[in-house]
Amino acid sequence: MATDVLAGPDDTRPAAPAPPAPRRTRRRGGIRSGDAPAGWLFVTPVVVILGLFMLLPILMALWVSLTDWNGQGSPFTSRVPLVGLDNYTELFTRDGLARQNFMTSIRNNLYYVGIVVPAQTALALFLALVVNNRMLRGRGFFRAAFYFPSVTSSVAISVVFLFIFANSGAVNRLLALFGIDGPQWFADSRGVLHLLLGAVGVDEPPAALTSGGPFGLPWWEWLAGPSVAMCSIILLVVWTTSGTFMLMFLTALQQVPETLEEAGKLDGATRWQRLRFITLPSLRPTMFLVLALGVIGSWQVFDQIYVMSQGDPAKTTLTPAYLSYRTAFRDFEYGSGAAISFLLFLIIILLTLGQRWLLRERDSGRRSRRRVRRDAAGAGRSGTAETGRRS
Repeated sequence: MATDVLAGPDDTRPAAPAPPAPRRTRRRGGIRSGDAPAGWLFVTPVVVILGLFMLLPILMALWVSLTDWNGQGSPFTSRVPLVGLDNYTELFTRDGLARQNFMTSIRNNLYYVGIVVPAQTALALFLALVVNNRMLRGRGFFRAAFYFPSVTSSVAISVVFLFIFANSGAVNRLLALFGIDGPQWFADSRGVLHLLLGAVGVDEPPAALTSGGPFGLPWWEWLAGPSVAMCSIILLVVWTTSGTFMLMFLTALQQVPETLEEAGKLDGATRWQRLRFITLPSLRPTMFLVLALGVIGSWQVFDQIYVMSQGDPAKTTLTPAYLSYRTAFRDFEYGSGAAISFLLFLIIILLTLGQRWLLRERDSGRRSRRRVRRDAAGAGRSGTAETGRRS
């Protein structure tokens, strides 16, 4: 009885079942799904600004390129004739002044890009290697001096170059000290290749090159080379743009591990071999960035042309960017001017995508070759292990 009292009446009852654990519901979108409204709130002002001041003007210009608008009134009224793709087709298929000017500008810009991009890339890399040298004293001064032309107004530098390359300017006076008659830099319309051929007695074009060229220009005009006026503009652009690319190369050079250079020295590699097999492969991503930016900027050249030559002499410095401006705002053919600008935009996009494709193709090819080597090495190790087990 005492035992029953000590046990108590509750010990004879069955234990109550434990309450079920609360079921956890998995949130959709992760732990930061609630941050989406705040993110859109911060992004909305930028999206609205880009839409109003970039996307909308581009769409309006695209509509203008499909019309024959002369700048009078609004281009979105029914009184403006809609011509469709005629502004584009006349630049390629119709014989006339519009196609001749456009193809001349393309030829000039091809020579411009072919000289400016390699020259400014090589000069920027050379300056970066010089500034990155530890034995150089006053590296900060030289870095600022090389970069200073890039931050100076291009209009101001263009005016200075006009005085330097004048008929009685500093360049011709310097050449006169060596007994050389300097050219008329902004008056001679002959191309450099034509001048070189004239020096060896070829003043008249061969009959095979006087006709039959693509897009209405004879082969003799396609092979003229840049004029001396374009050469002076090329010198100006290379000098003013190499400083920016020098900083890009300098940043990449400072990220190259020093152990690689030391290993090359221990292996007996010369300075040129270390540059070729160690430094340049490490700069490959920066090299492609510099080349891409150089190509894009070269096709957009405008301010130097506007200040120094305005397409003269004889349209040898005419570029697509300046032709688009002149066609729209001087000849009042806004539809044709907008069409030229969109064709230039298409050229830049295609060249940029081509360079990215080349970079991606090389990377994927290297990864695939590494994968093949790794698989072959793994197969070799497994075959060796199997042979050892059999023996």
